[in-house]
Amino acid sequence: MSLVLHLHPLSSYCWKVLIGLYELGTAFEPRMANLGDPADRAAFAALWPTAKIPLLEDTGAGRVIPETTVMLEYVDARSAGPARLLPEDADARLDARLWDRLFDNYVMTPMQKIVADRLRPEGVRDPHGVQEARATLQMAYGMIDARMAGRDWPAGEAFSLADCAAAPALFYAAIVEPFPAERPHLAAYFERLLARPSVGRAIDEARPWFQYYPYREDMPARFLEPTTA
Repeated sequence: MSLVLHLHPLSSYCWKVLIGLYELGTAFEPRMANLGDPADRAAFAALWPTAKIPLLEDTGAGRVIPETTVMLEYVDARSAGPARLLPEDADARLDARLWDRLFDNYVMTPMQKIVADRLRPEGVRDPHGVQEARATLQMAYGMIDARMAGRDWPAGEAFSLADCAAAPALFYAAIVEPFPAERPHLAAYFERLLARPSVGRAIDEARPWFQYYPYREDMPARFLEPTTA
């Protein structure tokens, strides 16, 4: 594979793919997407019409791979190393795919709703939508906490596709809607995610951009200092 990943280091969905690539030890070329420049955006949209990041290119195969879950499955299936993002066991594989979707839909999506609303002008903000997003996050926190009672990872016995989705989703969600004290299994799981070198690397690479994050003042101080050597 000759991979190019179009990305922005502050993007949670880009982190998801970066973490998977780092876990697999897969070589790739990171390429910053400047969607604010009309010419760059047009060139990017020519690769894939939605013009959303991240976007993966396998230039050797002449193939463009959109959608983060599909990107990680594509790379995982072609990885030559021993690490895998999808478990061999059929039930655990289904769990990995299920929890990948749950983290994307019920943590990442409402988190992004809250962040995006802060970027809106005062007169067009959506307080009701933000309230609903916060309620969705609290529901998801309870679901995750129950799942993580007595286990290290949500799918199988090892880090998987699901955890690639969980790490960035929970990182940013915890800033805009902190975990309740009565969710200890969720909190412990989050700390396990932070201890992964792949996750620490994604955080470190994003750190120069944290100054532009809309909720930077709520970001815990520990994330503003390097986490990896």
